[in-house]
Amino acid sequence: MGAPGLRLVVVGCSGSYPGPDSPASCYLLEAEHDDGSGSRTWRVLLDLGSGALGALHHHADPRTLDGILLSHLHADHCLDLCGLYVLLKYHPDGPAPRIPVWGPAGTDDRLARAYGLDPASGMHEEMAFRTWPDRPASQPVRIGPFEIDAIPVDHPVEAYGIRVTVGARTVAYSGDTGPCEGLDRLAVGADVLLCEASFREGVDNPPSLHCTGADAARSAQRSGAARLVLTHVPPWYDPADAVREAEPHFTGEILRAVPGLTLTL
Repeated sequence: MGAPGLRLVVVGCSGSYPGPDSPASCYLLEAEHDDGSGSRTWRVLLDLGSGALGALHHHADPRTLDGILLSHLHADHCLDLCGLYVLLKYHPDGPAPRIPVWGPAGTDDRLARAYGLDPASGMHEEMAFRTWPDRPASQPVRIGPFEIDAIPVDHPVEAYGIRVTVGARTVAYSGDTGPCEGLDRLAVGADVLLCEASFREGVDNPPSLHCTGADAARSAQRSGAARLVLTHVPPWYDPADAVREAEPHFTGEILRAVPGLTLTL
C-alpha cells in the first residue's frame, strides 16, 4: 500500500477581514488513517477566521474535526471559534467529543473574552485547549496521521507558521508573517507553501508584519518548496497582482488561493 495522501481545501482566504468573495483564513487538511479502530478520514483546520465556519459546512461537519491549529490570535484567524462553541454546545444531536485546539499561550482566555464568558469555565467543555510547545526542544504534535510542527514567525503578536506532514507529503502554512528565517525554515522541501501575500512591492510597508507576493516567492525558492499558493490578500488588492509579483522569483508552480481550491498531494 502506498503512503497516505494529504488533501488541502481552501475554505477561506481573504486577508485581514472577510471579503466579498471569501471568508477570512481557514484551510482544511484531510487524510485517510487507521488508528486501530478502523480506517476513516481525519480532519484538521489551519485557522478558523471571521466568516469561515459557515463555509466550512460545504466541506465537512465541524463536529467531526480532529483538531484546530491556530497560527495566532488575530480575529481573522481565530474568531469563528466563538460560533463553533455555540454549535458544539447547543447542537440538537447532543455533545460531540471535545475538539483539541492548539494555539499560542492564552488562546482559551482570548476566546472566552471574545464571547463574554467567564475565563474559568470558558469553552473548555467543548474544546481541549493546548499551547504550542516551546522551540527548539519540542517534538512534533501528532493528531492521527498528521505530524505538526509550529515554527515562530515575524508578526506583532505571538505567531507561528504551521508545517503539517502525512507520510512523505508536507503542507507549510505561513500564517501571518513578514519575511524571516522562520518562514524559510517552515517551507524547506514542502510540497506546498501556503503563504500570505498581504503587501505589494513598491509601497512603504511596515516591517515585521506581512509578505508581498515577491517575498513569498523568494522564500519558496530558497527553501526548495515545490508549489506556492498565495493567500491572505486583502479585499482592497487584486490577488492577480500578487501572482505577477511572485512569478519572477520562483521557478515552481504558483497558484492563487480561492475558496474551494483543492489540492491532493
